[in-house]
Amino acid sequence: MKRFIIILLFTVSTQLGYSQDMAGDHSFDPNFVHSVYFWLHNPDSQADRQAFETALKKLLKTSRYTKANFIGSAPKARRDVVDDSFTYKMIVTFESAETQELYQNEDVHLQFIEEANHLWKKVVVYDAVELKK
Repeated sequence: MKRFIIILLFTVSTQLGYSQDMAGDHSFDPNFVHSVYFWLHNPDSQADRQAFETALKKLLKTSRYTKANFIGSAPKARRDVVDDSFTYKMIVTFESAETQELYQNEDVHLQFIEEANHLWKKVVVYDAVELKK
């Protein structure tokens, strides 16, 4: 029984490692961090939110250049210094500024803008590069 459990654990851990390799490298890369805040025209519209989320998830799933990615919405702020006015936030990382520039002109990124830009009233972008040690 003990041998069976060890073999089972080995098999599962091997499969998990293999599936992560097949999914691509989506690890956080601090070289270039791209943070985008979106304010939707109709943030209370479930249809608009669903359309926006679908377009954004499609972009992140199909982009050749993004690494780590995050999509979130603003929680209710508990402190005055926290801005909770945005509807969605997206964070993606890139290997370099050059890779981020390729992403800006990538077909799937341009398609996302075309499909979803009617849903937002404002977009603010903050880019950052890692501090060198």
